[in-house]
Amino acid sequence: MLDLNYRIITSLVLIPLVIAILFFLPINLFGYTIIILCSLAAWEWSQFIGWITQSKRIICAILFGIFLLGLQLLFQDLSLLIIEPLIIYILYAGLIWWLVAIILVISFPASTRFWSRSIILKILFGILTILPFYCGMMVLKAINYNINNFTGSWWIFYVMLLVWSSDTSAYFFGYLFGKHQLASKVSPGKTLEGMICGMLTSVIVSLLFSLFINNLLISKNLIFCSIIVVIISIFGDLTESMFKRQSGIKDSSQLIPGHGGVLDRIDSLTAAIPIFAEFNLLFF
Repeated sequence: MLDLNYRIITSLVLIPLVIAILFFLPINLFGYTIIILCSLAAWEWSQFIGWITQSKRIICAILFGIFLLGLQLLFQDLSLLIIEPLIIYILYAGLIWWLVAIILVISFPASTRFWSRSIILKILFGILTILPFYCGMMVLKAINYNINNFTGSWWIFYVMLLVWSSDTSAYFFGYLFGKHQLASKVSPGKTLEGMICGMLTSVIVSLLFSLFINNLLISKNLIFCSIIVVIISIFGDLTESMFKRQSGIKDSSQLIPGHGGVLDRIDSLTAAIPIFAEFNLLFF
């Protein structure tokens, strides 16, 4: 009960804060905020690498934050990130990583023999999880930024709404009707029935969102893209669960009372955001 109270209170604080950051911060300050978020995620990921001491974990977070800061300062006009080749290459690298991650999750625990003892691979997996997430957030934020500052914010909000509503639907209906486990050795609570209900929820959310979009091309592609994003987001969640299980960790940290760590809250989004950003470049 105490944990539930913490969860509710934290949500009441975080939801308005996230909305304020998303819609009211200019793109450069928004980027700095995402850098802080990603640095905290890197601090948590360092546990999966095997770095237990706080000094190593803090150094990991600082170095990653400095790298992202340098990347952001590299571009004079952040509103043009959507056409920057380097950013697009990073997003494609993220796409390849999530395809690989799906294979690792499906074949777990057999897949661990290829990566569990390799510090280099686990560092690479962390970079490919967090870096494309940062780039995806910035690309979506930059959409039509010079014309309407809120366009990109609405797209990010849509992905968040899509993932969280689908995740809630998958959990609820999976609990009621789930019989076939999706990845029993990674996360026994996730079921095939829950995933299907999550996909149906994504269709409903995209249809409702399409009512506010006066563009037939976007509306036509949105349902397809939303279903794919939801499927990928589920494996984003499962991928973090896989690394936590392999490391013997329950929560990535206790930074967020009642919710665990940063990675526990954004694991699905680390997959969904860069994939949706690529779809935006391709279809919208």
